[in-house]
Amino acid sequence: MHRKYYILYLLLLVYAFTACTPRSIREAQSIVVQADSLRAKGCMYSDSAELAQAYETLGQWQWFYADEYAHACYHYGRILREKEHPLEAMQCFINATHSRTRDYHILGRVYSNMGSICHLAGEFPLSYVMYERSADMFIRNGDTLAFYYAYNDMAFELAEQKKKNEALVLLNSIECSDTILLSSVHLTKAEMYKTEELYDSAIYYANLTCKIPQHQLTKMLIKALSYSYMGLKDSAVYYANELIRYTGELFYMNSALYILTHEDDKKDIKEVRGISAERSDTQKLIEIRQGKLSQAVQLLEQDLHRKPDYRWLYAILATLVVVGASIYTYIYRKRRQHALLSQQVEDLAIQNIEAETQHEKIINNLEKHKRTITDEIEKNCQLIIKAESFPQNIYWKEYDKMRASIDCQFYMIATKLSKKNILNETEIRLCVLVLLNLKRVDISRTLPYASSSIGKLKDQTAKKLNTTGKNLRDYLIKMAIE
Repeated sequence: MHRKYYILYLLLLVYAFTACTPRSIREAQSIVVQADSLRAKGCMYSDSAELAQAYETLGQWQWFYADEYAHACYHYGRILREKEHPLEAMQCFINATHSRTRDYHILGRVYSNMGSICHLAGEFPLSYVMYERSADMFIRNGDTLAFYYAYNDMAFELAEQKKKNEALVLLNSIECSDTILLSSVHLTKAEMYKTEELYDSAIYYANLTCKIPQHQLTKMLIKALSYSYMGLKDSAVYYANELIRYTGELFYMNSALYILTHEDDKKDIKEVRGISAERSDTQKLIEIRQGKLSQAVQLLEQDLHRKPDYRWLYAILATLVVVGASIYTYIYRKRRQHALLSQQVEDLAIQNIEAETQHEKIINNLEKHKRTITDEIEKNCQLIIKAESFPQNIYWKEYDKMRASIDCQFYMIATKLSKKNILNETEIRLCVLVLLNLKRVDISRTLPYASSSIGKLKDQTAKKLNTTGKNLRDYLIKMAIE
């Protein structure tokens, strides 16, 4: 009976508090609702002054309006980012993480923005941690699509750190048919292969991306840099000009101007000097922006390493004493927290088991894929050497055509050997015959080369590739697979 009266008393207090809500809070709540509505439509709340006021007002009442305050922090932080104030934006996002909200969707977006700031500052490991937290928030909210986007962002940060294998594990675990997400995955792979200096693969995956604005700029930058590193100046200059045409973003501009300065042979000295001067101005602006971004990252690192502040607990206890039921409420909250923690531990254990199973499945699939490719290579070898027209069927006497034929059937192996810039034509031809699994006599007759010297040539070629004559064929198969 007494418990019913207690609950009724609490309901009356909540009703009285709600009825007496200050007008400023109601206006702030209305602004946050409008900002949420615009965000759902892909737009941003334009009045920064009103949003700043809502942020300040809800900040004073955050103990009672944790969710609304977290949303205000997110929207105001986004505006500050757009206006090139990363330090102030980071403070807003940090405040959102301390708001005690259980709106995991908004927390996922907050951590994602913090990861983006860290990425722009070049702090890729810290950016990975933020995207990892973002993924955790989205999965708690049950938003699988957003979770996979965060996974892709994590993979992108690993790619920037040249952690190819770890990035591929994350990317291969993304199971979704969303077109834009798949395009994002292709873009991440393109960046990964560019970082690994596998420029053909980088261009290949860049070409698989969708024609959407947020991907086009990165796609053009990857292709411009890849072509530049490959020595294809005309293609590099073309995409550099396209970048300058479609964006004024400093990072893209700096890379494009560098290519135009060093790769465009069609410009005279005056034009090159003009481009160099423009790039110098761009670099100064980048230095200014990087300074602001570094300050934002330092603020985040200080927050991550700060000691917990328990003043909020004392404030809650004092409020409960005023209400008159501190002891009962305290015990009730502790029991509830314990049950929630137990459930979270159980959920994390299940997630860990599922992650291990998924990882094992990915490894098995990779091994199966390699075996399939190896079998295909062996089959192609047999088909080629057993044909009556061998070696004419691979255009043996025409070196360029022979390379193209071998590339087509053996995963670009001839091009990969050529790009090492350590083998001559005879040694590359020998590698092709070894890959085809010809006997020494057949190699001597086909190359042509003295039979007694084939072994020496094979050992000499293998040594250049950091392997042995005995293991040369296995090395070539592995190179083709990779």
